Parts: sequence; C-alpha cells; structure tokens
Amino acid sequence: MSRDGRNCFVLTGGPGSGKSTLIEALGSVGFRTVPEAGRSIIREQVAISGRALPWIDPALFAEMMLSRDLQSYERHAGHQEVVFFDRGLPDVMGYLRLLDLPIPDHVRKAVDLHRYHPCVFICPPWPAIFTQDRERKQTREEAELTYEAMIRVYSDCGYRLIEVPRAVVDDRRQFILDAISGALRGSAPIPRC
Repeated sequence: MSRDGRNCFVLTGGPGSGKSTLIEALGSVGFRTVPEAGRSIIREQVAISGRALPWIDPALFAEMMLSRDLQSYERHAGHQEVVFFDRGLPDVMGYLRLLDLPIPDHVRKAVDLHRYHPCVFICPPWPAIFTQDRERKQTREEAELTYEAMIRVYSDCGYRLIEVPRAVVDDRRQFILDAISGALRGSAPIPRC
C-alpha cells in the first residue's frame, strides 16, 4: 500500500557528492531527514561479518536497501511536514542497473507504488570533495557512473531532476529551500521542475 509522498523530497547522486552533508545541514535547521540506508547496512554487516555487502553479495545488499527504504518511506510519507531522504527507492534500481544485475519485479513494483515528490534533487560529481572511506570504496570514476545511472533511473521513473550547484553547504541548503518554497507554504508545485 502506498502513501502520499508529495512532501517527501529525495537527494540523490553519486557517492562523495556531498548528499549526506547536505541532508545533515537540512536537519540542523529543523527539517525531518532520513539517512542513506546503504551506509548503515554496510556498518552492520561488517560488524557481524554478514554477506549483504556490495563487495560480497550486491543483490542481497540491494534487497536490504529496498527493505530499509520501504520502511523509511512508510514511516514518513503522508505527513504534512517536509521530509528529506538521502536517496530513494529508485536508487536501488539504479544500483542494480549499474552492476548489470536483473531488477526483480518486486523492486519495480515498490518503486512504482511508493512515489516521492516529482522533483528530485541530484548532486553532481564533485572531485574536490570526493573521498573514500571504510564504507565508501567506490573510485571517483565509479561515483561518476553512479551519478549517470541515477539520472537515467529517476528520469525513467518519471521524476524531474534539479541539479544542486557545487557550493558551500549553506548555499546548497538555501538553494533547496528556495526551490521548495512553494511546497513549504503549501501552495503550488515547485516552479523549477
């Protein structure tokens, strides 16, 4: 069963593009935010020597992300207040496509039934801030391919993408808040879509 996700805004893009920092900045000014599922899954699986890791069993990792993202969507959709998601359900499809893995019917159905606001914010690759860490093992080239995959999947799913400019985090946050000002006032759809 799907809920109304018109107040659910997704930030997507490749790894290392500043999404999570931007989500934290939105949370710091009082917005409800949902962190990326992938990082917490990786931390948990590493701690228990689990198999649901992108470098061990990427299909199982995708299933875990799908489950977490569905739970997050159901918990937050339908509320009147704006919620910002660090990635959304279409990211799971994009991940599977990127790895040339089959996309199961239940993944497609989840993406079709659980819709976010039609405008999705995408953070472009930003080599100046890209770093690898224990959970982010992708190279800069893989991060760029992920960005391109997210453009394709969100477009294919009928979303309209708004590219977030490369700028200091406060300016990026203000860009998003300006873009959704209509939604914050409860008025007409976002004009930039």
